[in-house]
Order: sequence, then structure tokens, then C-alpha cells
Amino acid sequence: MENGERGLESLVVWKKSIQFAIYTSQKVIGKFPTEEKFALSSQLRRSCQSIPANIAEGYGRFYFQEGIRFAYIARGSLEETRSHIFYAHEMKYISDEEYVIVNKQIEEIRRLINGYINYLKKTKQGISEPGVHYYSKPHSESIIEAIITNEDN
Repeated sequence: MENGERGLESLVVWKKSIQFAIYTSQKVIGKFPTEEKFALSSQLRRSCQSIPANIAEGYGRFYFQEGIRFAYIARGSLEETRSHIFYAHEMKYISDEEYVIVNKQIEEIRRLINGYINYLKKTKQGISEPGVHYYSKPHSESIIEAIITNEDN
């Protein structure tokens, strides 16, 4: 990427989320017993991968309200991941030390996601994108508007 170009890779929250997903997949899930392969392991893998994926999808939408919505979804996936980690710790699949390490990463990512949401709210990126004003209305209002406009013609 050339200097001055901004892209998904420039988002610290996305980079940290990807690193966390890789760490969790490589260092944490491998410690689970084989009977958890299709249960907890699979759920944890999907939830931790969902965090950067939703940040990326929201980033790609350009309209700030969609970016915010996907950041909220990413934050939900982070909390789902935290719940799986808590369960794994309670079941003694991971050590106290590993639990502390993972929770610190989760806290950092939560802080970054919240900061990203606040940034999107303040900057309102994409507010002038074509179709934003049509898209931002509830669907039923748009239909009613179209019917009224057609009746006037």
C-alpha cells in the first residue's frame, strides 16, 4: 500500500481483531479436548473470526450508519467469544494464565471497537453517498412516499 492510502489494513481495531482471532485459533482452541472439536471449538473459532469480519464488512459499506451497525455486531461477537473463553476456563480447558492473557486482549479490542463506533458517529463518513437519504428511511415510509407521489401524477 502506498503512503497516504488508507484501507482496511490501516484500522488498528481490525488488525488487533485479526491478531486475536489467529491467537485464539492457534493457542487456545488447540488446548481443548477432542470431544469439544465440533462444539465449543467450532463456536469459539466462528465467534472470534466474526469480530474482524464484521469490522471489515462495515468498513466496506462506506455509509457510517452501516459501519456502526456492523461494529455493534462485532462487539456482540466479542462478548460471545468472551463467554466461550469463560466457559473454557471454568471447565479447566485453559489455565488461569491463559485466561488472563485472552481477557486482556478482549478488553483492548472492546475499547478499540467502542472508540471506532464513536469515531464513526462523529465523522458521519459516507453521509453524502448516493442513495443515503433514500436508504436511511424506514422501508415502509419509502413505499408510502412512492405511493403518494404516484397518486399525485
